Amino acid sequence: MSGSRRVYVHVQTFYVASQSLPEEERYVFAYTITIRNLGHSEVQLRERYWLITNGNGKETEVQGEGVVGEQPRIKPGDEYQYTSGAVLETPIGTMQGHYVMEDENGERFTTPIPVFRLAVSTQLH
Repeated sequence: MSGSRRVYVHVQTFYVASQSLPEEERYVFAYTITIRNLGHSEVQLRERYWLITNGNGKETEVQGEGVVGEQPRIKPGDEYQYTSGAVLETPIGTMQGHYVMEDENGERFTTPIPVFRLAVSTQLH
């Protein structure tokens, strides 16, 4: 059964300097996520869960239905891509979480989103 539920998640992040106000501890990040269905049956993204941690260790949880207002269906071999954002009080932080997916039999399963870094490029050494 698990062979039909192979979903791959790739994340790319960007610091949005034009919307950030470092002097007010407002750092805006965008991330583009590509969800690729490597399985043999269609899946649908039903829910998302994020754990966002800023550079001071403060954690924020975000959960809800779908992503960017959609609950996309992804056919075998296809991918779905979207861009969203996060605002941190620090110039560096991390995000991680999972998607709740549903297979064509109506069974739900979890696809993990590995931890990724949000960072102002000048903060990386």
